[in-house]
Amino acid sequence: MLKSVQAHPYHLVEPSPWPLLAALALLTTTLSGVMTFHGYSNGTILLGLGILSTLFTMFLWFISVIRESTFQGSHSFAVQKGLTLGFLLFLTSEIMFFASFF
Repeated sequence: MLKSVQAHPYHLVEPSPWPLLAALALLTTTLSGVMTFHGYSNGTILLGLGILSTLFTMFLWFISVIRESTFQGSHSFAVQKGLTLGFLLFLTSEIMFFASFF
């Protein structure tokens, strides 16, 4: 019962398998892409599997985030405010980065 009580408005994420699986899927995609470029047989099949596994991992990860935010209620107002501010700062940094070229 004490584990569900939270003394702060922030969401501390639980351990997740998705970062590791995404890294393995992207490694497979990269290595199979190199194999395809160098003309190895079955390189395109592995490339397709790598891309599909990357997309599948992204889909499952997004489902986990949606479940945490809506059904579990982990995204309080303070968390939503932080996500919004982080996204706005990211957009601002990208605009400044591209503006530096011109």
